[in-house]
Amino acid sequence: MFVFRTILSFLRDKEYRELLFTTLLVILGGSMTYHYLENWSWVDSIYFSVVTLTTVGFGDFAPKTDGGKIFTIFYIIIGIGIILSFINTLYEHYRDMRK
Repeated sequence: MFVFRTILSFLRDKEYRELLFTTLLVILGGSMTYHYLENWSWVDSIYFSVVTLTTVGFGDFAPKTDGGKIFTIFYIIIGIGIILSFINTLYEHYRDMRK
């Protein structure tokens, strides 16, 4: 029950909602680009976007086209800060709610 209350309180805050929206926008933008540049399925594109931006990097997928490789360079530089900021903000909110 505590987890649901934490999520609801997170979504009620305008700044958190904006960060969530930005995070989803970055992931969806990357996924669309990979879907069209690399001809990957939607699931594979979303998976690769999340794995790349969370710095997990399993290595099971990698861009093969020059366009995909160039896009990935900029995608990582721009997206990693947004994703890590979102994860950190979510953690801090959860931690503050527990106190």
